[in-house]
Amino acid sequence: MDDCTKRINAAAIVETRQPSLSGTDCPTPLSLVDRSYRKVNVTVMRDDKSEIQEFLKESPNIGKPPRHVSSIRHSVSSAQLAHATEVECDGGIVSSRLPSDSNSTFVPIFRSGSCSEIGSKPYMEDEHICIDNLLEHLGATENFPSPGAFYGVFDGHGGTDAASFIRENILRFIIEDIDFPFCVEKAIKSAFLNADHAFADDGSLDRSSGTTALTALIFGRTLLIANAGDCRAVLGKRGRAVELSNDHKPNSISERSRIEKLGGVVYDGYLNGQLSVARALGDWHMKGAKGSSCPLSAEPELQETILSEEDEFLIIGCDGLWDVMSSQCAVTMARKELMLHNDPERCSRELVREALKRNSCDNLTVVIICFSPDPPPRLEFPKFKFNRSISAEGLNLLQEALDSGV
Repeated sequence: MDDCTKRINAAAIVETRQPSLSGTDCPTPLSLVDRSYRKVNVTVMRDDKSEIQEFLKESPNIGKPPRHVSSIRHSVSSAQLAHATEVECDGGIVSSRLPSDSNSTFVPIFRSGSCSEIGSKPYMEDEHICIDNLLEHLGATENFPSPGAFYGVFDGHGGTDAASFIRENILRFIIEDIDFPFCVEKAIKSAFLNADHAFADDGSLDRSSGTTALTALIFGRTLLIANAGDCRAVLGKRGRAVELSNDHKPNSISERSRIEKLGGVVYDGYLNGQLSVARALGDWHMKGAKGSSCPLSAEPELQETILSEEDEFLIIGCDGLWDVMSSQCAVTMARKELMLHNDPERCSRELVREALKRNSCDNLTVVIICFSPDPPPRLEFPKFKFNRSISAEGLNLLQEALDSGV
C-alpha cells in the first residue's frame, strides 16, 4: 500500500510549547483537551486565575466532563471543500480529519494581509509570500486541484541569498514535482530538499547563507503546513490558539536526539555551537554532500488540517514575533483587532507593532489569513449561577482545571 494512503484510527498529539512572558498581559498558556483538533493553548488573566481557584475550592463536587482522545495544541480567493474522515500519519505528516467534517457545507474565503519590519537588526533578512488565488496566479488547467492559496515566511541568516531564493522558487518546485497533485505531502517534502540542492548548485549565490521556511498550502478545506526551522503557524479557532507547527530548536528533545544520532552536538542551545535552529535550507558550510544525512536537516515537518467553520484565521510568522509573544496571546490580540476593523493587513501591523513594544531583537514578519469575509463573531458562553465575571481565557482555564481534576 502506498505511504500516502496509509491511515490509522488514532489521534496524534503534538508538543505544545510557549514562551513565558513575565510582566505581560498574556501569561504562559495551558493546554485544553478538546475533541476537534490537536492541542489548544489557552491563557487566562491573573485575576481570573485566582477567581477560578477560589471557585474550585468552594465547589468541590462539580462533575468532570468526559476526557476526549484528541487534544489541541494571519491578498482574497474562494475554495471548494474536501471531504475526509480519518487521521493520517505518514513520515512526519500529521492529519486531522473529523467525521463531522465530511458533511459540512463550510466554504473558506481567503483574505490575507502581511507586515514586515527590520526591527533592531542592521539588515532585513526575512522574506514572505502571499498568493490568495493559486489558479489565477499559475494559470492552472482544469486538471489542477480545487481552488486554493499559498503562503510562506522565510527567516534568513548569514545574508539574504537563501531566503530570497527559496521564496522565489519553492512553489515552483512543489507544482513541478512528479508526485503533485496526487500526493501533495510527498511533493512538498521533495520540493524543500530539491530547492535546497538547487540553491547549493547556483554559483552566483552565497552557499553559506541559510533560511528557515514555513509554507501553508490550501486546497479547498485542506490546509497543509510544512515547516523547517523556528517559524510558526497558529490557527485561531473561536479564540483559541491551535499550533500547527513545532519549533525546531536544537534543545528540543526530538531534534537533539536526531542531531546526536547523526554525529552532531548541541552546545549552549546551538547546533554544533553555530546555529540556533535544527532545520534550515542553505547553510551548506555545515552540510555534507548532497543526499547525505547530516545534523542540519532541510526536511520539513508536515501537518494537515481540515478547516471548519470554527477556524477563523491563521497566523504565520518568523521567530521575531514568537520570541516575545505566546501563540495564545497573538490569537487573542488578532481576534480583537479583526472584530474591530476586519482588516488582516492592519491586524498584522498591530502584531508587529506590539512585538516591537516588547523589545523583539529580530526582524519581524507576520502574515494573517482569514477564512471568512466576516469578522470573528462575539463569543457566547453559558451563564453560571454565581455572580462572577470570567473572560473567555478564564473559561478555558476552568475547563482545563476540571479535566485535570484540580
